Order: sequence, then structure tokens, then C-alpha cells
Amino acid sequence: MAEFVELWVYLSSTPLFGLSATLAVYVLVHAVYDRLGRPPWANPVLWSVVALAALLLATRTPYPTYFAGAQFVHVLLGPAVVALAWPLWLRRAAAAGSAVALGWALGLPPEVLRSLAPKSVTAPVAMGIAERIGGVPALAAVMAVLTGMVGALSAKYLFDRLGVGAWAVRGFALGTASHGIGAARALQVDPDAGAYAGIALGLQVLLASLLMPLVARWIAG
Repeated sequence: MAEFVELWVYLSSTPLFGLSATLAVYVLVHAVYDRLGRPPWANPVLWSVVALAALLLATRTPYPTYFAGAQFVHVLLGPAVVALAWPLWLRRAAAAGSAVALGWALGLPPEVLRSLAPKSVTAPVAMGIAERIGGVPALAAVMAVLTGMVGALSAKYLFDRLGVGAWAVRGFALGTASHGIGAARALQVDPDAGAYAGIALGLQVLLASLLMPLVARWIAG
């Protein structure tokens, strides 16, 4: 027990805490996810966030202290998105408008509406777009993660209810609406779905980065 306490004191005072906690929690949660048969409701990203939040609250660890180590995982977001191109190589042989309209109808402030617009783009790109069009980058990141979670958790049931069975269609829709988190879920379920989700994610990022600033400037002008 004394050795465990010494290890905890050491980790909590260095950037290793955030990195070690993130990796350990995700490995544990993913093992449970596999054991349960990978149901959508047991999504490892969702439960890793819940577990880490509970850990930070229980230990009264400030988020900046945690992120000092977790940033090393954050940096890998970019390469992870690029790596989604691999399934495409192996097989080489409208969401923004609805969110903004709903937010406008509810009377949300302009900066919040601008932060909602890139919600279906992967988080790092959503933050950049939000900053460029006058939104709040941190809020855009939260909305992007929530959107990805909702898609990954609900897509299977929604597709089944609508009678959408083609893996290509499921994957493309999930990648379009729920970016990297949705694409990761599609890749876990079926390789073809993952490949088409990667295509959709890439197109979504490209078009959103080019068109959203233009549309925002046109509306403001």
C-alpha cells in the first residue's frame, strides 16, 4: 500500500499522471467493451470520459494538471484521423445548417451559433473553424465531441429503424454526421463501413473548412 501511495504522489505531481490515467482507463474500458460484445451504449470513448472525470473529481486534480500529460494523446488526434485513409487504400479497387437553425430558433447568442456550426467536423478542425468565424473554440470542441458520441451511440438503432442495411451507406452517413468518433465506431463494426466513414470525414473536413468561413462572412456582410 505504501508503494502505491508513493507511486500516486509521484504521478500526480508530473505530466505522467494525465498520460498514465488516460491510457490505463481507456485500456480497461475497452476490455469491458470487448467483453460485452461491443454494444453501442458501451462506447469506450464515452465511458473513458466519464471515468476520467470521476477520477479528477475524486482526487481534486485540476484539469490543467491532468491535461499537461494528456496533451501527448491529444497531439495524436491528427495522425489518427489521417490513419483512417488506410481502410480506403485497402479497398482502392447538412448537419451544420440544422444545428444553427435550431439554435437560432431557441434564441442562442450569435457566438454560440457560430460554435455550433462546425459540430460535425472533427474536434481540432472544429476549433479552428469556430475561431475563424467568431465562435468559441472550446465550446465548438465540446459540441463536436457530443455530436460524435450521439452518433456512435444511436446510429445502429436509427439505421435499423429506417431499414438502412448497406454498410457503405451507414458508414458514409456516420462519418458525415459524427466525424472521427463515428468513423471509429463504423470501423469497429465493419471494414467497409469504416472505409466509407473515412471518405465522409475527409470530405466533411475539407468542405467545412472552405465553405463555413465564406458563409459566415456572407451572412455577416
